Amino acid sequence: MSSLLSLRSSYTARVDYLREERASALLQAVGITGFALLTALGAQIQFRIYLWEVPITLQTAVVYASGLYLGWRNGLLAQLLYLALGLFLPVYAGDGFGVDYLLGAVSAGYLFSYPIAAATIGALSRRWNAFSGSTLASMVGATVVFAGGVVWLHYAAGHGTWMESIDKGFLRFAVVDLVKILAVGALYTGTRYAARGQDPPQ
Repeated sequence: MSSLLSLRSSYTARVDYLREERASALLQAVGITGFALLTALGAQIQFRIYLWEVPITLQTAVVYASGLYLGWRNGLLAQLLYLALGLFLPVYAGDGFGVDYLLGAVSAGYLFSYPIAAATIGALSRRWNAFSGSTLASMVGATVVFAGGVVWLHYAAGHGTWMESIDKGFLRFAVVDLVKILAVGALYTGTRYAARGQDPPQ
């Protein structure tokens, strides 16, 4: 029980060397680019529900993972690169791209929050790298995403009350996002456990 509740694991692992303080410049570049592209892919895997203003996508799962695997700085850079790609390529949800789309979409607040969320998760998970810790770090990051998303949605969609914005921008997604957080936490700690004690990549 104590190991399940522990925030920090007692071992190092090969995947820890993906983080900015340990990785080579080449490995950092690959990680940043890879997670930016994975975020773009996650945006295209979406589920639209009738009358919902914001679709369900796999983007946030990748955002959380980028912070866990890459650390605060490179997680931040991966999400900034994703936003930059979207200025020229249709990588946002629904094949949207460009400045006009980014500033005009009711879901833009979520996008702008991604770099901050990834950096927050990366900073917290430097020590919180056990399952409980990485899950808690991702929950904090999710709070950043939904806070930014709800505030933007409130004004962009012209909602009459904040409760309407919270319902449409957070409550409807809370259970699904919790599943994503648990899945990403399990994947991260599972890969760390599988690669525990191994030598760093050359």
